[in-house]
Amino acid sequence: MSDTLDSIEIPQSSDGTRRFLFEDADIRGEIVHLDAAYCEIIAIHQYPLAVSRLLGEFLAAAVLLSANLKFEGTLILQARSEGEIPLLMVECDHRLRVRGIASGAERATSNNNDELLKCGNLAITIEPANGQRYQGIVPLEQGSLSNSLDGYFKRSEQLNTRVWLAADGQQAAGLLLQQLPPLITTDEDQRGQQWQRVYSLASTVTERDLCQLESEQLLYQLYHEDRVRLFEPSDVSFNCSCSRARTYNALITLNPADLEELLEDLGSITMDCEFCNQHYQFSRSDLANVLAGDKTKILH
Repeated sequence: MSDTLDSIEIPQSSDGTRRFLFEDADIRGEIVHLDAAYCEIIAIHQYPLAVSRLLGEFLAAAVLLSANLKFEGTLILQARSEGEIPLLMVECDHRLRVRGIASGAERATSNNNDELLKCGNLAITIEPANGQRYQGIVPLEQGSLSNSLDGYFKRSEQLNTRVWLAADGQQAAGLLLQQLPPLITTDEDQRGQQWQRVYSLASTVTERDLCQLESEQLLYQLYHEDRVRLFEPSDVSFNCSCSRARTYNALITLNPADLEELLEDLGSITMDCEFCNQHYQFSRSDLANVLAGDKTKILH
């Protein structure tokens, strides 16, 4: 089900993503707003504001990309750098459940993305539930995730695609535009003119617009002269995929002698999830089978 812009009642702000189509051009888009999910994630670690903003942009980008992939699985955005954020990683699955972390960034002091992600690379990984894993790597251009994603799309996509991102420590948002294969317009010159016009108007959007305007308001501000069809929202939520079973399965990959040494020193082994700060404690009796050499995984 979808609605035209002039027939929608503006809803209250919520975590979600909304697809839209231009009725008279082969161009589609996606708008994401993250409020509660974003706040839940950054509250776990109390990052400096500059780090929280970057993490918000990564979360919004992961949702935009995942919403347009036709698969069951997980999309991962991962930045490694020599700057004040050694590792920044977010995940979004096909149900639009997100989690994220900026590892080692709790003491970052810079407000400059080039310093935070100095000499960084961005890895985009797609892990289907069934099928082959895919990964693409691009440099982090000027510390900007938007610029880096634009570079990624230029290398990997045949169709024009652009992304705009924003986050302010309380809200994160993003806008994606993509040119579709010719169906409505087949003339290449006209297609180019349509794309340039839509892209140029989107380039006027500010970070404040992205964060504070609802999807309907944003599209009306940018494209009130166009016929745009806006689809119903898809909910986005914070969810960590860690579990006691998955933690146990990680432990059984270790040498039993190393586990024995840890148990002798500590009495029990505690594993912490960096994403959600959940603690999983294992006693000697919990690991009796592993200590005996049993490497059988727990399924649930």
